[in-house]
Amino acid sequence: MTSLTLVRRIRARPSIVFEAMTTAEGIAHWWGPDPEPVLQSESDPRPGGRYRVLFRTSDGLEHESAGEFLEVTPPTRIVMSWRWLKGGADAGESRVEIALRPIPEGTELTFTHAQLQDEESARRHKDGWSGAFDKLEAYLGQQ
Repeated sequence: MTSLTLVRRIRARPSIVFEAMTTAEGIAHWWGPDPEPVLQSESDPRPGGRYRVLFRTSDGLEHESAGEFLEVTPPTRIVMSWRWLKGGADAGESRVEIALRPIPEGTELTFTHAQLQDEESARRHKDGWSGAFDKLEAYLGQQ
């Protein structure tokens, strides 16, 4: 098993970033690695609550991921399980941890995706999450 960690500085308060990362409406604006749309998003951001996101990528393929919120501490921490339902190459469940820390410019987001199958899986997920966070920054920059 392996993991990846990404750190981003986002020009929005932690409460705004937290809402974008946990609500179905917010998720619909940024989930997925490229400019293609989120087709459906569901989110119940509380411990034991579930989420599910269906999105399309530039190659025309649909991907679906889902999981359970394990920890939700507004506006600073989100921990959730992660599983591909459609389109992802990884079998099994992994774990996502997101920490949001206030900084003078807005929020420092530290994202860790752990329990990935191997280095290749970590590379693919790093590319995907990097694209998604580019979209998150662009979306929050329009607020």
